[in-house]
Amino acid sequence: MTTAQARGVPPGEHITAGHEPKCGCRTGQADRDLERVKHFLWHGNTFRAMQILEDLRDDSEIACASDGAVGKQRAFFERLGGFCTYIGRNSEQIPDYGERHRCGEPISTATAEGAVNQVISRRMVKKQQMRWSPRGAHLLLQVRTRVLNDDLAADFARWYPGFAVPDQRQLVDAA
Repeated sequence: MTTAQARGVPPGEHITAGHEPKCGCRTGQADRDLERVKHFLWHGNTFRAMQILEDLRDDSEIACASDGAVGKQRAFFERLGGFCTYIGRNSEQIPDYGERHRCGEPISTATAEGAVNQVISRRMVKKQQMRWSPRGAHLLLQVRTRVLNDDLAADFARWYPGFAVPDQRQLVDAA
């Protein structure tokens, strides 16, 4: 849900959060409410964001129930309902991006995802001499994930009982 979607509601048909919708509502109130929601979500405050979204959804539902509701207003209400559902179901996984930004932590995985996509797409094209099959790429990624999670040695020890799991400190000292 973005302010661009809220702008799809014609002027004079915006819904004022926390108030009964009436003719002559302040234009742009939905835009301002969505900006506040964006601010709260950026800072990980999903509770307050959900309060504003639910108020906005309730007002939108009342407006849509009236005889004069138009298609764009109904579309806004449906998108708003889907957005509320998404935030409600994923509220525990929404991080505090403001805190991450202040601590100098990355707030996006786009760089890593772009690098992975570039490597995989380069290896899976038909013109490549040693090209990967989708199954081979999947298996390689599973092994790489096990290595990064430090699970591969334990898997080998389980599969091959005589396998000695090397001590990580010895490996670091040897490097």
